[in-house]
Amino acid sequence: MPPFTLATLPEATGARLAVIGKPIAHSLSPRMHQPALDEAGIDARYIALEIEPGQVGEAFARMRELGFIGCNVTVPHKFDALAACGEIDDTARDLGAVNTVRFDPDATRGTNTDGIGFEHAVRETLGLSLPGLAVMIVGAGGGAGGAIAAHCARTGVSRLILANRTLSKIEALAQQLRDRHPGLQIETVAAEEISAPAADLLVNTTSLGLKDGDPSPFPVQLLTPQLAVFDTIYQPTALIRAAQAVGAPHAQGNLMLLHQGIAAFHYWFPDTNPESAMRSGLGR
Repeated sequence: MPPFTLATLPEATGARLAVIGKPIAHSLSPRMHQPALDEAGIDARYIALEIEPGQVGEAFARMRELGFIGCNVTVPHKFDALAACGEIDDTARDLGAVNTVRFDPDATRGTNTDGIGFEHAVRETLGLSLPGLAVMIVGAGGGAGGAIAAHCARTGVSRLILANRTLSKIEALAQQLRDRHPGLQIETVAAEEISAPAADLLVNTTSLGLKDGDPSPFPVQLLTPQLAVFDTIYQPTALIRAAQAVGAPHAQGNLMLLHQGIAAFHYWFPDTNPESAMRSGLGR
């Protein structure tokens, strides 16, 4: 079934939760959240909703009209979602983007579960704890990349290398993080100028890999068995295949999706335990 759009949203009978993005047909969020809703006995349907850039505020208003409980937000809407929320919590403010929204009677509230989802996934898949690590983030100018960078800084990594296709998009982020964490070593680099990083963990937060045939966002000749690789995309990518070929520890984003989804579900329904149903839905 194709994703819903604003034009077809009124036909989404029973839908009370959604993931919004562009593109969105690839999303595994409905497969994860619907079993958790069913297991908890919550009479609600979770759908994928394709929203064009610039339509986030309109989408939020329409979902409120239809009685939606909330939504998840993915690329490219996390910055627009931040602006469209009436209230944001400290996590969303610090991470500079919103990926989870709750439509309360008095306000549209936003938070961000990307950071905690990333931290838990890295620990589970790669056996790594963030404190003390040197981390390189490719695509740090995007919503997820900025959120992960901010979370890494908050959790005490030893070094951050921020890479992005457009350098100007990460300079402001780097300065904000330097101001908040004066003891943290932070570097910025343009994507085309990446050299062998002095890092323990490489993180891809770009969208390269969503489409078949997409190139790696990181020069694969620089990969070594000592550089752990985490790709936030949850399907095999050129970067993951290259990491596998050189024997580097590597992981895809499925478990980040799981852990940020658990945190999002708790944001909507605090007294629930969705993990087992979500893992089953994802085949994890």
